[in-house]
Amino acid sequence: MALTWSTQRASSSFLSNELAPGWKYDVFLSFTGVDTRRGFVSHLYHELCKCQGITTFYDDRELERGTSISPELLSAIKASHTAIVVLSPKYAHSKWCLDELTNIVQCMEARKSILPVFYETNPSDVGNQRASFAEAFTEHEEKFISTEDKKKVTQWRSDLKKVSKISGWHSKNFNSERHLIDDIVNCVRRKVQATCTLLDSSQKLVGIDSALEQLSLLLAHDANDVRFIGITGMGGVGKTTLAKLVYDKIVHHFEVHCFLENVREVSVTEPTLVRLQKQLLCPILKENIENVRDQQWGIHYTKKCLCNKKVLLVLDDVDQVNQLQVLAGKKDWFGMGSRIIITTRNQRLLVEHDITLCHNVEVLKDVEALELFSLHAFRKDQPEEDFLELSKYFINHAGGLPLVLKTLGSSLYARGQGAWNSVRDNLRKIPIPTVFDSLKVSYDGLEKMEKRIFLDVACLHKGKPMTEVLRMLDNSFGISSSSMIDVLIERFLVYNFKNMIGMHDLMQEMAWTIVHEESEEPGLRSRLWLSDDIFCILTTNTGSREIEAISLRPPNVEEVLQWNCEAFSKMHGLRFLEFNNLIFSSGPKFLPCSLRIINWSWYPSKFLPTSFRPYLLTELNMPNSNLVRLSEGKMDMPKLKYLNLASSKKLINTPDFSGFPNLEMLALWDCKNLVEIHPSVAFLKRLKILKLTGCESIKSLPSEFEMDSLDFFSLSGCSNVKKIPEFGEQMKNVSAIFLDGTAIEKIPSSIGHLVNLFLSSLRWCKNLLNLPRAICNLKSLNSLNVVGCSKLDKFPEDMDHLRGLTCGDTMTEPLVGMKNLEALHFKWELDAKPREGWGLLRLLGLGKSRPDPPCWGLVLSSLNRLCSLRTLILLDCEICEGDIPDDIGCLSLLALLQLSGNNFVSLPESIRHLSKLEYLDLMGCKSLQELPPLPSKVYVDLDNCTSLKRLTDASKLSGRFTNLYDFDFTCTNCIALVQDEGWINTILSRIPRLVARYEVSSPDPRNKHLVLPGSEIPKWFSNQSVGNSVNVKLPPPSCTDWLGIAFCLVFQDPNQNLPNALDLSQDGYFIIKFLADELLYFDIGFLLSDHLCVFYWTRENCHHEQFLFETYIENIEEQCVDFNSVKKCGARLVYKQDLEELNQALKILKRTHEYSDEETSSGPVSASFNDTEQIHKRHCY
Repeated sequence: MALTWSTQRASSSFLSNELAPGWKYDVFLSFTGVDTRRGFVSHLYHELCKCQGITTFYDDRELERGTSISPELLSAIKASHTAIVVLSPKYAHSKWCLDELTNIVQCMEARKSILPVFYETNPSDVGNQRASFAEAFTEHEEKFISTEDKKKVTQWRSDLKKVSKISGWHSKNFNSERHLIDDIVNCVRRKVQATCTLLDSSQKLVGIDSALEQLSLLLAHDANDVRFIGITGMGGVGKTTLAKLVYDKIVHHFEVHCFLENVREVSVTEPTLVRLQKQLLCPILKENIENVRDQQWGIHYTKKCLCNKKVLLVLDDVDQVNQLQVLAGKKDWFGMGSRIIITTRNQRLLVEHDITLCHNVEVLKDVEALELFSLHAFRKDQPEEDFLELSKYFINHAGGLPLVLKTLGSSLYARGQGAWNSVRDNLRKIPIPTVFDSLKVSYDGLEKMEKRIFLDVACLHKGKPMTEVLRMLDNSFGISSSSMIDVLIERFLVYNFKNMIGMHDLMQEMAWTIVHEESEEPGLRSRLWLSDDIFCILTTNTGSREIEAISLRPPNVEEVLQWNCEAFSKMHGLRFLEFNNLIFSSGPKFLPCSLRIINWSWYPSKFLPTSFRPYLLTELNMPNSNLVRLSEGKMDMPKLKYLNLASSKKLINTPDFSGFPNLEMLALWDCKNLVEIHPSVAFLKRLKILKLTGCESIKSLPSEFEMDSLDFFSLSGCSNVKKIPEFGEQMKNVSAIFLDGTAIEKIPSSIGHLVNLFLSSLRWCKNLLNLPRAICNLKSLNSLNVVGCSKLDKFPEDMDHLRGLTCGDTMTEPLVGMKNLEALHFKWELDAKPREGWGLLRLLGLGKSRPDPPCWGLVLSSLNRLCSLRTLILLDCEICEGDIPDDIGCLSLLALLQLSGNNFVSLPESIRHLSKLEYLDLMGCKSLQELPPLPSKVYVDLDNCTSLKRLTDASKLSGRFTNLYDFDFTCTNCIALVQDEGWINTILSRIPRLVARYEVSSPDPRNKHLVLPGSEIPKWFSNQSVGNSVNVKLPPPSCTDWLGIAFCLVFQDPNQNLPNALDLSQDGYFIIKFLADELLYFDIGFLLSDHLCVFYWTRENCHHEQFLFETYIENIEEQCVDFNSVKKCGARLVYKQDLEELNQALKILKRTHEYSDEETSSGPVSASFNDTEQIHKRHCY
């Protein structure tokens, strides 16, 4: 399903998070009864009130009483949204009517809510008081002689003049009163519909603005087409509330409108949807509504009556596609400009109904959740201080679901802490009925097998890799579960996050409750996952046939000292058994033959139980087990697909695999005492993965493999294997072979049969003498690794198909037959140095000893042979000044160049011609002093280049390099750079680039901040303070030129005060935390001096005026300690003009360097970014 999204801002005039005020009456009807009561006005009132449901104040008293209008009428006028004034010939004769008109004008003129009807009169006669109106005023002036009375008459004249100028209806322009009344009613309906809201106008809506913006774009108010828009999300997330708000905001734009609520519920309780069809059609068919006798007649009249009308229809809580087919089958049922909105928990039905415009409602963020919860629990935006921690607990439990937040908040309102604590303690044990019922609706709509799979995921598999879960579900139920998981995702019962299966915590608790309700006794439930329940059954042997699955996975290894070894004897329906990180004191005497999957790490016995008949078993995973053999005798497992006995240190041999015809994966890695692999393994026709890594006791393998399905084969670490099997002719599916660290002397020529081989790793095969010529025919071979193959000194000729090569210093022959090589990586054995005289020259075919520097120009011809190179890695290769060829720029496709840890002083000028270069790694090149001009947009890692004095000599820039700093870089510990007078310019030149990174939402974290040496914050950062906080006064919301805030922090080496347990040199992180939940991560190691951290934050994320920066250290074991490392802070509001001036200053600097090399050497003083006269502070008022 294609979902349409947009990040643009919607027009606030179309949808805004404001509800209209409430009115007691929609319409106040002003008229004189003498000439209109029994005719025109009676018919108009009937159409307004009886047929259209418009609340109308109608004074049906025959005679006027008193000389002034009653307080009742005054109140009615003030409580009415709109007034219809029927200006008939006798209207002005009534002082009562004229007083009404004065009050109407006073109350409604400003909001333009007066609708005049010139009934058998002319507007000019009304305004100028001619004809019957002149007669009426002659009578009034004769009777009203006092000064006050004369003022009143003058006011009446003025009010009639005003009303006569308002656009209204002239009865003479209509052929019949029927048409006139219809036109008036349609106008009134549109005008007052905005006040008839489905939502309470006093209700504050939280976290809904962004959803309104996105829906406004989908609704496209100005588009004159018919649109179906879906609103999806899990139960309780606020779909209906959002739909009602949208309906209230736009209803007045439509001729026909209808909100059909609870469609699913009606479908369950009634045999057809006729009642809903009637509700939609009633305003049009009126007294003929009874013609809708069944669904087919309803469809007929819907098409006939609505095809030429602009319709707003909301179908709330739809769960079956047939409901859409009955109520809104096709776009041509409705007139142009119509909008059909569907709320549903089932995304699939939108796909089936060809609805591509969709908005998915997300759960609330923590800040929004706290506000909503507080509105219900405290009747204010924030919780009371004494209840803050408890409030956070409930918010965490709610997981951002508005229904839960409202329900919990309301139940806790005006209660003491004791009651709050009691609710908290019971929350996990006793579900909230309204929440449980709401969530269970999605479960109830599933088919039987879908329900079983959902309960399995909730109780057994949440948080596991998606591919692993799909495999286990397939094997556990003997079906293909992929489509059913899709159903669960489409119904928002589960989700796929980074290929891990997950679900909302409350959805999981709902599933747990369903299982618990199966029985009070754990032994009679279908699934067990709680340790107390499981151990109760294991110790008391109270299991039953009802138990289908058991799973217990504590995070750390635990010992189980006492349990009944026969506990599984009654579980004849058990299909899934999972014990991870549990070390049992003894093994089971019985395992059910119904088992399909066993995941049992640290399995305690030497053998599987002799009574076990695993005819249904599809997966057997027992890593770290005590198994010596799988069974004491021959055991057949005809359905077994996956066998994993990895790290079973006592395992000495494997079973006879002839009884395992369907085996697809065999994992025996790190079985240190495994001596023998049964010969039958060679004939497993369905085996795809064979992992024997680290089985160092194996000395021999079958002479030949006939594994037609084999895809992955690893013998790495089998140090006693001297010969690998021949490969059969049908082994065309092998894509990867790992033979690292074996004792093999040659690769069999039958490797040529592996026509789809993609990767071959032969690292540290120190006895390997050569590679067979057959390897040249492997067109799919993409990567070959021969690092540490000390006896391998050349490659076969014509390896044209090879794409990637990793090798060491043993090569004595040039790489001449690899014209399609794209990646070349030189790597040495651990703690080894390159062989003397190895050189780039030898490898590239230019000699065997290191030449004098002038001879390196000859390298160009060698590099031309590798013209397809995209990656070149030369880490710690003892490369000195002059060793890198001057013509390296001829590698026109090179995107990645890693030269870290070498000894050169400079780089060749031709590097500027590497136009495709994206990443240049110079980390730890301690002799490097200066960079040449670099390609635009390259990222350069300069960390620990301690001799680097400047980034680029501007005098060497040609005209095509328009920006001095047109590349990104990192440069921790480049302390010599601080002495460059242009260093401040370098720092501030980063600001526009950081802003640009957020504009395009760059996913690369390297682009979000800059860490560089320094102890002084540039003056450009106008707000500066000592310590770890800084205050910034934010502009008003009306300021549109403000983009965000640029920050600059000074922090010291975080290693100075670290405990021994936390060492940043071992892949740790330095973390800066700000704005509550925002984190910046730095992998920086040791620092030689104070450093600056420069970063930018957008205005959308800046809601506070004080920024506190906390610092933490976290190592790879997730040990964390906080301490204050920030010494100074600087900040500046960034405006559009700032970016323009920064970019302009860069151009000035460039021109300065072009025309004056001498000025360049003394620093670009004339265009310094630090010049506060040039780049001044800005304000918004």
